[in-house]
Amino acid sequence: MTTDKKINVLVVDDSSVQRMLLVHLLESDPRVSVIAAVADGQSALDFIQTTTPDVVLMDLHMPGLDGFETTRRIMETKPLPIVICSATARAGDAIIAFRAMEAGAVACLEKPVGRDHADYEKRAGEILQTVKSMSEVRVVRRWARSPTVVGSGSTAPIVINGNAQARIRFIGIGTSTGGPPALQTILAGLPKDFSAPILIVQHIAHGFLPGMADWLGQTTGFRVHIAAHGVEPMPGHVYLAPDNFHLGLNAAGRILLTKEEPENGLRPAVAHLFRSLAETFGPAAVGVLLTGMGADGAAELKLMRDRGAVTIAQDRESSVVHGMPAEAIKLGGATHVLPADRIAGLLSSLVNGPAQLPERAS
Repeated sequence: MTTDKKINVLVVDDSSVQRMLLVHLLESDPRVSVIAAVADGQSALDFIQTTTPDVVLMDLHMPGLDGFETTRRIMETKPLPIVICSATARAGDAIIAFRAMEAGAVACLEKPVGRDHADYEKRAGEILQTVKSMSEVRVVRRWARSPTVVGSGSTAPIVINGNAQARIRFIGIGTSTGGPPALQTILAGLPKDFSAPILIVQHIAHGFLPGMADWLGQTTGFRVHIAAHGVEPMPGHVYLAPDNFHLGLNAAGRILLTKEEPENGLRPAVAHLFRSLAETFGPAAVGVLLTGMGADGAAELKLMRDRGAVTIAQDRESSVVHGMPAEAIKLGGATHVLPADRIAGLLSSLVNGPAQLPERAS
């Protein structure tokens, strides 16, 4: 994208105050132009019939068509990069945000606060960065979702340095932009008797994590927890790094949450999780780096591979943003490069063996 081309944004929010705030915030960046600001989903659908914005910035709760239904209709008729911008105070808001991401939205953010608020600059920066980055994302039309095919990944025995792969004790997954739908695809594709705990670092706006845990649990059948310090992870359970804590494991295999300095400007950082797995469990861990902006976890995925672990990077075609996995691939950190819908098959083969895999109940 050339630097002199404006990024055209459609703002959709039923609050006139929020619309004004978002327009002011977006147009404070010379690269961004708000081409329309409308109050409901139907108005957004009508607008895009004649004009194509580069990004749609949309609220969830609106009269008539809400943010989820509007996202679903846009992605089925005229797919565009949609960024959900919502408050998380009301119960269930975050779950609706993740349903919108399942329908095709590429990111979800907290609504901005007033200029006199301590978090204004931080939230404004996140919104501007996300809108500019998502304007370059390739999106595809969404049809009715097909069931995940379990075991679709490679089931060939994994051999490292001539030896059979060690028993896998932990799966570590790191992701950022576009991560929730990729995580849902992977978890939904795993068998009910998956015999290793799964530790996840997902970069997400503050306050959305409980809703993400609920949504993943409801849509995949897994037990999904926000990780707690000192807990011994259980096979077949999923543990999400909590807001503002690094996630790792000690030598006894118990969860360590720390407030150490941010890495790559992030806490939790994928780098911290992968380094912990590499240094403590080596070939008994698997590292998976999914879609996301930046390079968090790329060098540490290479470290995991160097310590004997099987490592997986999501491919470009299935990634919303191929930044993090692309950096890992460039460094030689990926044993396998796979689309999101084939990763579950490989994980199942590594953990449960290459036998026929039972389907998870829908």
